[in-house]
Amino acid sequence: MLTVEIPGRGKLEIEHLVLDFNGTMAVDGTLLPGVEERLNTLSEQLTIHILTADTFGTGQQACRNIRGSVHILSPGEGSTQKEAFITRLGENRTATVGNGTNDTRMLKKAALGIVVLGPEGTSVQALLAADVVVRDICDGLDMLLHPKRLVATLRT
Repeated sequence: MLTVEIPGRGKLEIEHLVLDFNGTMAVDGTLLPGVEERLNTLSEQLTIHILTADTFGTGQQACRNIRGSVHILSPGEGSTQKEAFITRLGENRTATVGNGTNDTRMLKKAALGIVVLGPEGTSVQALLAADVVVRDICDGLDMLLHPKRLVATLRT
């Protein structure tokens, strides 16, 4: 579990990290450099869940060495499936990372939502739903690896 006290916001007690795959931690179905190592380090504190519509059919293979689980979404609207996933895990115990419109509901619902300004862009809806905006996925994961960065960003 990752526990961090944020002045003016309260204590975050995060048990789960839920990530969007394409556009967030991968580009065109290929995992970005540095993601696997960071997620494996975070897996010592958090349960890692990767959600994907698997547009390129590479999700399982690309994530095979990550200590976490890959969940392939059913065809159709991904945003409601992602939101329901967060609800099942417990929104107060979950952090999310995403970049697209279909990530908006999970970013908003979770205790902590991190939006990535990655190479595939970021939807305005996702940007407005997040608690934190980062340049890329590695910056977002580093905030979780170094939680005082969250304190510096989110305290009131």
